[in-house]
Amino acid sequence: MEKELKELIKESKKSLEKAENKIEELSGDFSTELSEFWGDLKGHFSTVNDKLKDAYDKFDSGESKLDAHLSMMEARDKLEKVKKSAENFALTTSKKSKEEFSMASLKSHLAKMEAEDKWEETKKDISHKYAESKVEVEKLAKKAGQEISEIFEKLTKMV
Repeated sequence: MEKELKELIKESKKSLEKAENKIEELSGDFSTELSEFWGDLKGHFSTVNDKLKDAYDKFDSGESKLDAHLSMMEARDKLEKVKKSAENFALTTSKKSKEEFSMASLKSHLAKMEAEDKWEETKKDISHKYAESKVEVEKLAKKAGQEISEIFEKLTKMV
């Protein structure tokens, strides 16, 4: 199964590279706005490629299979988010249409994806800080409880 997954990752990376190369060949005919959109879309493709590479490396290095599977799922999630925009973009570029096609819709979709990515990063940071502060609060509460106990023990001994 691991070998099959590694092969699938290789095939996915090749397909992604092939699609990027084909679109790049056509990019000379793009309008400025379409070129900017292609630049943004390439960034998202790069993220998917990084996740695929991460999954492959984790399988290759013998790391946790769970981590490798999670990386594969993350790559799929990233691709699923950009799929609609990529399909519309590919359709437009394959026709080499000069007219602008709902660029606002595509840009808003990319902006939404970027916001979701930013939120994921922020969420991880907040979760980490929360976990750290939770541990610190627990330590402080334990220390306070010990001090209260010590004070009452001293008072009991004094009485």
